[in-house]
This record gives sequence, structure tokens and C-alpha cells, in this order.
Amino acid sequence: MNIKTTISLSLIILILLMTSCVASLPEDQLDFGIEAAQKGLWDEAIFRWDKVVQSNPNSAAAHNNLAVAYEKKGDFEKAEIEYKKALQLSPENEQIQSNYEQFKKNLASNKKDEKKDEKK
Repeated sequence: MNIKTTISLSLIILILLMTSCVASLPEDQLDFGIEAAQKGLWDEAIFRWDKVVQSNPNSAAAHNNLAVAYEKKGDFEKAEIEYKKALQLSPENEQIQSNYEQFKKNLASNKKDEKKDEKK
């Protein structure tokens, strides 16, 4: 095997390795975000899921996960935006529907509690 063939094969292998890493990036980031969320590391989870949304804006799962994270952090405006985007992308997804319905109930309950506190 001559040097040109060796270099060509090395470049092809390098390109294949690089593209396989890039192809799995969103899935890895989704999983990493889930692990962070399970540990209560919501900022890290948001960072990971936001990376997924940047590389794949049509990922309903990433938008849903971001919504849950924003909700946990108390950023209800961003949570609602992300829930609506997830539902727009995957309107039949029962998990997203359930999360959004629970979010709306929690939000209504929080508003009631705030009004009670104001009256005291």
C-alpha cells in the first residue's frame, strides 16, 4: 500500500468517525440532560436540551424536556412556550399532552395561592 492510499484511507476513516459522533450528538445530549434532571441539576439539563433544540429544532422531546426543566425552575413563561412548541411538533404525543395539562393545573394552583397570600 502506498502513502497516498494510506492517507486517503485514514481520512475516510476519520470522516466516518466524525460524522458518526455528530449524528449521535442530539441523542447523547438528550440522555445527558435526563441524567442531570434526575439529579436535580436543572441548569445542566436545560443547557443540554437547549443544545439539542439548536441542532434539531423539530425535536418535540427536547422542547418537552426543556418545558419541564423551566417549570421546575419556576420560569413558567419559558415553560409554556416550550410546551406549546412541543405540542405543535407532536400534537398526538400523550406524554407531552399530559405534561402540559399538569403544568396548566399547577400554574392555576400557584396563582390561587399567590392571591391567598396577598389577602393575608
